[in-house]
Amino acid sequence: MHYPSLFTPLQIGPYHLSHRVAMAPLTRMRADTSSLAARALNAEYYAQRATQGGLIIAEASQVTPTGRGNPDTPGIYSRAQVAGWKQVTDAVHAKGGIIFLQLWHVGRASHSSYQPDGVLPVSASAIAISGKTRTASGDIAPYEVPRALRTDEIPGIIEAYRQGARNALEAGFDGIEIHGANGYLLEQFLQSRSNLRIDRYGGSIENRARLLLEVVDAAIEVWGADRVAVRLSPYGVANDSGEADPMPLYSHVIGQLAPRGLAYLHFVEPRSSGAGRSEVNHTDVPAAFELFRPLWPGVLITAGGFDGASAEAAIASGNVDAIAFGRTFIANPDLPERIRKNAMLTPYDRATFYGGDVAGYTDYPFQEAE
Repeated sequence: MHYPSLFTPLQIGPYHLSHRVAMAPLTRMRADTSSLAARALNAEYYAQRATQGGLIIAEASQVTPTGRGNPDTPGIYSRAQVAGWKQVTDAVHAKGGIIFLQLWHVGRASHSSYQPDGVLPVSASAIAISGKTRTASGDIAPYEVPRALRTDEIPGIIEAYRQGARNALEAGFDGIEIHGANGYLLEQFLQSRSNLRIDRYGGSIENRARLLLEVVDAAIEVWGADRVAVRLSPYGVANDSGEADPMPLYSHVIGQLAPRGLAYLHFVEPRSSGAGRSEVNHTDVPAAFELFRPLWPGVLITAGGFDGASAEAAIASGNVDAIAFGRTFIANPDLPERIRKNAMLTPYDRATFYGGDVAGYTDYPFQEAE
């Protein structure tokens, strides 16, 4: 099988990609425990997966201490974290790669045990995620009812993203991706099931979309629009998310983002929603990249259970410009070359996705080594 579409160049903002196999942002929980900074091990992991002219979207990184909801996830709000990420960007650039950082605030998908001074997590409204989470001590506990952010606190959230964008620039990233997907804070504001506000950030679609757009504009002030991207999951079901009818909401959001001239828009396809936690196969679900392509004139990336053949077909259709691979990129550091050569893929080990050290992180073999 040949992949002429997957291995043609692509321009993303000011960057010239040599192929269209991107690495998706993947939470791995391997930052330094005390500083939550990236470390040498993380630099090795990303450098292994870097290719000349290939795009890596680095894992979600909280923009403020209140934005964390898991052990050992990296931040981008401290000097140590900027220095840690600089090791990573230097290592990727040494291989000729391009690397964006995903900016993150988990909102209610947290627990007071992760919060400064043990306070409640914040969200759009005081509505808990159903189900249970793992606390900082490793116990399993129900999600807590979050505290609804006051209107006068929202500028501080936007400022945290703005400072995170500045810090990412200082750390040597090539751009940033705003995480507006997977049931985290910005999506908690977007969706009516998690946003019952009656101020200017709630009620109408226009109001619910306001925070995301204000965060994007803050990032654009720092980076310029052509180095800022947004990730959305219109049909996702992660962290108790899900809009009853996604089309009106996401048509509005994408319609507002389109004239801003972003580097790219990135979808999480519904068939991979929640895929980090378990094997999922959402059959008979719509393809976001097909539904929303008519509204998006710029570069479109999507992610969700693709292999070489389905990625090639999607790009050849004209509905999407690049494919982000997650789980297969974890287990195959040389994934673009393996796809190009139709080589066997190493299976991934789900037990080592989150936390730990070298095992299931930097010890997967390259094809030559097999």
